[in-house]
Amino acid sequence: MWPSRTPSVVCLACGTELSQSMAREYDKYGDRWDRANKTFEHLCKGCHSDLCPQPRGELEKLLGELEAGNPSQAEFLSRYVATVDDRYGPLEES
Repeated sequence: MWPSRTPSVVCLACGTELSQSMAREYDKYGDRWDRANKTFEHLCKGCHSDLCPQPRGELEKLLGELEAGNPSQAEFLSRYVATVDDRYGPLEES
């Protein structure tokens, strides 16, 4: 049997490996139509349909800012919490 010519991708949400033709492209910058010099992340159909359809406002931009310098996961999360608190106020639990 010949190997598949369809590249494999990994779902960024659940880690499932699947063929690129069966995946949905995800562009964290929100501009999937401008394809020049871009690489896309992918979601399986199940994870893609589970996405919240609500607007995310500045989320992708904020995540891009916080990734500057390739911080460790702990440092990234610390930056995220501090930045969200500064910009939007502390999270109040109800």
